[in-house]
Amino acid sequence: MPAGIVPAVIGIDVGGSRKGFHAVAVTGGAYAGQLATPNAQELAHWCRSVIGVQLIAIDAPCRWSGNGRARPCERELMQQGIFCFASPSRPAAISHPSNYYGWMLQGEALYRELEASHPLLSGLAAPGLPASGPACFETFPHAITCHLRGGNAEARQKRLQRRALLEQAGINTATLTSIDWIDAALCALAAHHLASSRPCRAYGEPATGLIVVPQGPPSLA
Repeated sequence: MPAGIVPAVIGIDVGGSRKGFHAVAVTGGAYAGQLATPNAQELAHWCRSVIGVQLIAIDAPCRWSGNGRARPCERELMQQGIFCFASPSRPAAISHPSNYYGWMLQGEALYRELEASHPLLSGLAAPGLPASGPACFETFPHAITCHLRGGNAEARQKRLQRRALLEQAGINTATLTSIDWIDAALCALAAHHLASSRPCRAYGEPATGLIVVPQGPPSLA
């Protein structure tokens, strides 16, 4: 890809089997398309159909807890005052009587479908760049908002605050008619930051999963 050209990226909000996935593509810093589907295989095929897609940011755990407690990435976020849920072990997720963690199992299926074309990111290279080649990674809209708003992220205002960040970045929000679309686009913004060499931080470590979030202003310019 020519120097100075930022590759296409995709952000994905993950829901349970009923709500499904919401994905937003950003190409050259601009909104480029979106897809809603309950099927991980269909979504992975769509992701690969987006020309030049380099990074895919997903709002779902990329690894399960190995000991039943919060993963290191989740503990690090909470130590920074950024609230997040603790991922369970896979057996606990599967056996939950109300399928409370069904959306995490949906996320697992998506990571598996993407593995051949966009393997899970294993770390950042200085100055916060991904390893070379296409990849997917875990991110978290609340953490993205906290980082880009200097810690001022309120759950009751999340729709307004997150939409404002997207508009500040120059992303057309006209078709982002629900919080699911907004969160998918926010994940795409995180991927764009990483793809365009903007400062990013990776919480955690590869064995239990990284959560990657952008730092600094949300501009796509």
